[in-house]
Amino acid sequence: MPKAKTIFVCSNCGYESAKWLGKCPACNEWNSFYEEKVVNTSSTAGGKSSVSKEKNMPRKLKEVQGIETARTSTGIGELDRVLGGGLVKGSLVLVGGEPGIGKSTLILQLCDKVKGEGKVLYISGEESAEQVKIRADRLNINNDDLMFLGETNIDNIQDTIISVNPKLVIIDSIQTMYSEEITSAAGTVSQVREITARIMRMCKDNGITTIIIGHVTKDGNIAGPRVLEHMVDTVLYIEGERYFSYRILRSVKNRFGSTNEVGMFEMKNEGMVEITNPSSILISERNDNPAGSVIIASMEGTRPLLVELQALTTPSVFGIPKRTANGIDYNRLAVLIAVVEKRAGINLGGQDVYLNVVSGIKLTEPAVDLGIILACTSSYKNISIPQDVVAIGEVGLTGEVRAVNMIEKRIKEAEKLGFKKCIIPESNKKLLKEEYKLDIIGVRNINEAIKELKLK
Repeated sequence: MPKAKTIFVCSNCGYESAKWLGKCPACNEWNSFYEEKVVNTSSTAGGKSSVSKEKNMPRKLKEVQGIETARTSTGIGELDRVLGGGLVKGSLVLVGGEPGIGKSTLILQLCDKVKGEGKVLYISGEESAEQVKIRADRLNINNDDLMFLGETNIDNIQDTIISVNPKLVIIDSIQTMYSEEITSAAGTVSQVREITARIMRMCKDNGITTIIIGHVTKDGNIAGPRVLEHMVDTVLYIEGERYFSYRILRSVKNRFGSTNEVGMFEMKNEGMVEITNPSSILISERNDNPAGSVIIASMEGTRPLLVELQALTTPSVFGIPKRTANGIDYNRLAVLIAVVEKRAGINLGGQDVYLNVVSGIKLTEPAVDLGIILACTSSYKNISIPQDVVAIGEVGLTGEVRAVNMIEKRIKEAEKLGFKKCIIPESNKKLLKEEYKLDIIGVRNINEAIKELKLK
C-alpha cells in the first residue's frame, strides 16, 4: 500500500510546500494554501500508464520532414477563424468562460457541424443525458455519430475512449473529473493537473482531437493551476456581459495559428449565431445624434470593429468628482481626463464623468483614446459630433495624437459602412498609400481634433 503524505498547495498557481505558508513564494498570493493528501505511485491508476518506455534519440533538425498540419473544419466560420482554419488532429483545446456564457452551447453546436467526419463522444460530469438531450433538441442537433457519456472517473473515461475510438472528444468540464490515484477532491489543483496530463497523453498517442471545457475564477482566469494552460495546445476564452447577447471568442494561446484573431457571436434561442459583420450590428441602433456620442474604430485581433462610445458629464454635487467607466479601463479614463484639463484647458475637475461602450464590448487598445476625449468634450460642451465621423488615435500625456497600427483596415471598414470623415493621427496620414472616398483629417494633438469638430 503506497504511503500517503500531506502537502500544501497554492490554489492560485499550484506551488507545493511541505508546510503551510501565509504567502505563496511563486505568485505572491496571500492565504491561498490548502492541505492535500496525495499518494505517490509509480504509474497511473490501475497500472495503465500511457507514457512511452522507448528511449528517443536526438536527430538533426534539418533531417526532420516537415508535414503540413491537417485540419478539420468545424462548420462554424467564426470558430475556424479563431482556431486558425479548423481543428488539428490530436490537438488539445481548452475553452473557458463564465457560467452561462455559452461554452457548452457552442461546443454542442460544433458536435453537430462535424457530422460525417467520424464519431463524436461528449463526456459530461455536470449534466445528465436527459439535460443534454433537451439542449440538443433546442439547438436542432441531428448527428447520428454523437454519443454521450455521463462519467467523472478518468479511468472509466479512458477505457471508453479507447474502445469507442472517436475522432472528437468533448469533456465538460475538467473540474468535475477525478482520479482515484489522488485522494484530494475533484477540481483541486492536483486533480486538474493529473487529469489534464492523462488526457493529453491519450489524445496525442491516439490522434484524437479533444476539447476541454473549463470554469473560470472571479478574476477571469481558468480555475486550477496555471500549468493547465501551458499543457494544452490552444486556449480559447468566451467573453461577454451577462445582460448582453453578444459574445467574443478570443484565442490567448494557439500552437497552430495566430493569437490575434477573435470571433463574434450572438446568443439567441437557437444557440450561438455567428456575426460576420459585427461593426454594422454594434452601431445599428444609433439613430439620433446626441452630444457625447462618437464612433471609434478598434482592432480586435486582425478585425476592425466600429463601436459607439458614449460619455456623460454632469456637475459634481458633493465636491468630489466621480468617474465611472464601462468597457474601458477606469485608470485610462482618469489619465485622459487629466490630459484634457491640462492640454486643452477644458475644466472637467468639477464634473462627474460617465463613459460607456455600447453593447457591452470591452476595449483595451490605446487607439480609442482620441474617441474618449472627443466624447467627454462633446458632452461637456453639449455640442454633438456629426454621425458620419470616426475618430482613431492614441493620446499621450502631452496631448499629442500618436500613430496606431493597421490604420488602412480601420479606414476601409469605416468607408464600407458609409462614413464620410475619419480623424486619424497626422503621422498615419503621411504613410497612407491608397485613395479613399471618405475625407481623412490628420491631427497632431487633441486641440486640433477638438477644433476640427468645432467643440470649442
